[in-house]
Amino acid sequence: MRPFRIPDDGLYEGPRVLRRLPDGVAERPYELFGVVPQAATIGAEIRGLDLSRPLAGAVREELNRALLEWKVLFFRDQHLAPDAQRAFARNWGELETNPLLASAGPADVVRFDRSAVRTFENVWHTDVTFRERPAMGAVLQLREVPPRGGNTMWADMAAAYDNLPSWVKERIDGARAVHDFLPGFARFTAPERLAEYQEAFPPVEHPVVRRHPESGRRMLFVNTSFTTHISGFAREESDRLLRLLFQQAHVPEYQVRWRWQAGDIAFWDNRATQHYAVNDYGSERRVAERVAIAGDRPF
Repeated sequence: MRPFRIPDDGLYEGPRVLRRLPDGVAERPYELFGVVPQAATIGAEIRGLDLSRPLAGAVREELNRALLEWKVLFFRDQHLAPDAQRAFARNWGELETNPLLASAGPADVVRFDRSAVRTFENVWHTDVTFRERPAMGAVLQLREVPPRGGNTMWADMAAAYDNLPSWVKERIDGARAVHDFLPGFARFTAPERLAEYQEAFPPVEHPVVRRHPESGRRMLFVNTSFTTHISGFAREESDRLLRLLFQQAHVPEYQVRWRWQAGDIAFWDNRATQHYAVNDYGSERRVAERVAIAGDRPF
């Protein structure tokens, strides 16, 4: 045969390890609502709940288990008022504000209206990793949906870590990376505004692989929008490794895709996922509102 070589840091065809649950955690039924899986390890539609009503303690606990197991939960036809959306999110903690994004009245409700201003689309990212304590999760509602397109995708970063080559896992074990708001926001923010916020949002370091504070899973925690380099690595090696790690969100086996209807809610674990708003709807109108839940320091 002709000589050939497969690059050590290439992406390979063939089977992938797709573990939805951490080691030692057994499958259990859900008793208080219906769960309809949308992909192998990530994404489930929840049926039988009205999110405009207060959550009973048992329902909140079972929803939290579903969030940990599926990483992003979908609820059809909710049509929540902003206060109800905020009240639902507060079941998981205090809400955070983001002065870099437009609000929908209350400072903690971010409004994404592509007809009014350019927003985060067509890039895989994890929200606000440029903060010392990135968001724990987010609750997004679509107010207006284009006649076609405008879907959102999420990627399971625990599955992404599981399938890394062993030499990559060894190299990044214990490594830390720098995250900065500038790369992500420079695309659509005036230079004077970027300069204004540099003092408020200095670069921060996070583990390249973080451990989930509830499930214990190890997960990749770098993303294209905000991760600039791996601390202590030569620039060439840092760039090479980050290119490989960024690629993992693009693997279809780790993804789920949600086709929105007006009034739908998506609730995702920002610690364990990346997401991608698909910009394929041209000049049509798409309006979404998001509430983010304050998180902890990654470890």
